[in-house]
Amino acid sequence: MSVYDKLKELNITLAAPATPAAAYVMYVQTGNLVFLSGHIAKNPDGNPNTGTLGKDKTTAQGQEAARSVAIDLIGTLQEACGGDLNRVKRIVKVMSLVASTPEFNEQHLVTNGCSELLGEVFGDAGKHARSAFGVPALPRGACVEIEMIVEVA
Repeated sequence: MSVYDKLKELNITLAAPATPAAAYVMYVQTGNLVFLSGHIAKNPDGNPNTGTLGKDKTTAQGQEAARSVAIDLIGTLQEACGGDLNRVKRIVKVMSLVASTPEFNEQHLVTNGCSELLGEVFGDAGKHARSAFGVPALPRGACVEIEMIVEVA
């Protein structure tokens, strides 16, 4: 099944990449690697999905936020691939930042919202190395921010 068939099956529509909020670009390619800048969790209205895990967000809510970030990352990746996600050879690395209280220790479970979707969409090519960190705050008050490194053909 192609990446696009899988997206359709999952009822996922990719949006155009976001505009950078500061002095950076959304992705950079060097050789066969594409580095995607951090994308923050957003609500359906486009505003940041704010909150702190362990305070006013549950792990399940964090997983949904991370899944939404994965969808945005895939949209940016599509642009980086010249409109053809079938060029993706491998999701190499995912790094997740989770706004959380010092006591919250399920950042890895929150990040599964992203990792699991990448696996569903890209199959074996979606299996990746990963880091998940708890941080006290993220830009615009977002609850989750994720960046990604991808190998393309």
